[in-house]
Amino acid sequence: MENTRQRIWMNRLIMILLSLIIVYMLVKLSPLLTPVFTVIRALILPIGLAALLTYFLHPLVEKFHATGLPRTLTILLIFLAIVFSIVFLLTIGLPTLIKQIQHAFEQIPAQLKQLKSLSIQVQEQVDSLPTPIQSHTKEWSAQLGEVSERALDQVAKVALFFLRSAFSFMVIPFLVFYFLKDYGLIVRAAWYLTPRQWRKPLQRYIKDVDHTFGSFIRGQLLVSLSVAILTIIGLWLLGVPYPILLGLFIGAADLIPYFGAFIGAAPAVMVAMLESSQLALYTVILIVVIQQIEGNLLSPLIVGKTLHLHPMLIILALLIGVEVGGVIGLLVAVPTLAIGKVTLLHLRLHLMND
Repeated sequence: MENTRQRIWMNRLIMILLSLIIVYMLVKLSPLLTPVFTVIRALILPIGLAALLTYFLHPLVEKFHATGLPRTLTILLIFLAIVFSIVFLLTIGLPTLIKQIQHAFEQIPAQLKQLKSLSIQVQEQVDSLPTPIQSHTKEWSAQLGEVSERALDQVAKVALFFLRSAFSFMVIPFLVFYFLKDYGLIVRAAWYLTPRQWRKPLQRYIKDVDHTFGSFIRGQLLVSLSVAILTIIGLWLLGVPYPILLGLFIGAADLIPYFGAFIGAAPAVMVAMLESSQLALYTVILIVVIQQIEGNLLSPLIVGKTLHLHPMLIILALLIGVEVGGVIGLLVAVPTLAIGKVTLLHLRLHLMND
């Protein structure tokens, strides 16, 4: 028994040493491998997004395929339904959206003047405050300006990244089609390439990741869509300019836990403030009400407690995500944390069984 345990730990030590040697060699050879890394980076985006879309669409394909429809025909019908849905939504909403964008650009000079006069008024009020409060207020204003500048830089970088990746997005539908069509073949190939002793543990691991990750992502997307629709309707009823633009932004920001509500609310409140302080107050009340509906009704009902993660861990993951990857880092931080948790639990179980 003792010899067996020593042999297991020796094998683990050898594996760790080999891994460190491989990492060291890759670091040393990195200048020579730069073209390879460039190709890999170019492939990660289309293959990753295609794999994610395949993951979302696969259950739907299996449901229709189970009724007797050929797999290829099922995939084509789903693709046509998605295309028609997008065209229908664009036909209804695109003209209004374009008008709102054009109007927003036309109003930018006047709104900048309003912001300038508002900032002068705020500065005059700050100057009338006692000296210690003045210094702190100026520091907070400077920090707020830096944060706003960084946020705008991040948004610009994301927009440029998507523009440069236009060709990659064109390839994604074809990759999704073949991934869905040959899904069984891909699974079988992965099964046979996996060592026999790892197959059942890996199958349990993938099942747990699918339950945690899939339930959270699908539920969160549905909650964000609901928040966007409620916000668009609410802002339109209040008379806030650009309700579609602001509602879509608030819905997208809602994908970020905890901080998303504040990030999404800021532009809506600022636009309402340019109209009147009363409208800004009503906008704040509207967003608070929608957040209460989301937190107490939509999220528990649709998402539930699928992650089982402490809020402190989620906040730390978000802080790390924004430092490492900016806006994209915020979006992927929580799903990555959830997958990491499942991975650690399975590693612990594997070590205990050994």
